Amino acid sequence: MNAKTVLPAVAMTAVSMVLTLAVVVMWLGTAVPWPVALVVGLGIDGGWLATLAYERRLAAQGDHSHAVTGVGWSFGLVATGVLVAHALTAEESAGAWLAVAWLPVAAKALWLVHGLWERTALTPAALGAIRGIQQEARDEAAVARARLRAEAVTEETRLTAVTTAGARVARVQAKTAQTLSQAWSTLETARDGEDTGRALTCVTDRVTPGVTPQWELPVWGPTEPVAPLSLDAASALSDEALAALVDQIRHSEVPALSYREMAKRFRAAGHSASEVRLRAAWNRVAV
Repeated sequence: MNAKTVLPAVAMTAVSMVLTLAVVVMWLGTAVPWPVALVVGLGIDGGWLATLAYERRLAAQGDHSHAVTGVGWSFGLVATGVLVAHALTAEESAGAWLAVAWLPVAAKALWLVHGLWERTALTPAALGAIRGIQQEARDEAAVARARLRAEAVTEETRLTAVTTAGARVARVQAKTAQTLSQAWSTLETARDGEDTGRALTCVTDRVTPGVTPQWELPVWGPTEPVAPLSLDAASALSDEALAALVDQIRHSEVPALSYREMAKRFRAAGHSASEVRLRAAWNRVAV
């Protein structure tokens, strides 16, 4: 894994050192003898390489020296300055020389990145443990999402069933009221009609002379309203009372009952509560 950062740094260092040496020899060779120019170029590259080697030795020991780092960056800036000065004074290809003048500083930056890589590198065992923890967290999150989604679907189905049943009851009540109203209207019309009165009088005269029958309409009094369907028949139970009842049923046997067995016994005992409230009470007492 270190090759990903160390190889670019080594390659950039070699290119920058060769380029610096070549520029110093070509640039100063016209003013001083070429051996002197060669010594100057080797001095810049040697100082650059010596400070880099000492920095790498300190890094291998887990240490760091700001003075050595400052000296190393000074040599890198000197090399960059030489390349920039040569590019500005060159009569030909000044732009090309200026474009490569940043190579010494870039090489130092790559070694800095390599040092940060080494200080933050982890062993394969640690990386495997981190991946395991992340996968476990993803699994738990997926299970929690699936549980919430299933509970939401269950609650939606229950609400739909309750709403449909309530609408059916309301339609039956409305139809019954309409039928009774029509029957009442028919009876009232028949009672108030003159032909109906004479017909009844003719019939009852033979049985009881002098008596005119009194035909009273049937009493249609107020009806008892149907209690609305409750979404939670056990809403009278407070959260504390429901939690206490759940805890009592859960510890009615040893070992403690599971949620499914507790819910079965809870409903078999005649109690009623929504799945959401029952699950919340279980979570409170099971923690």
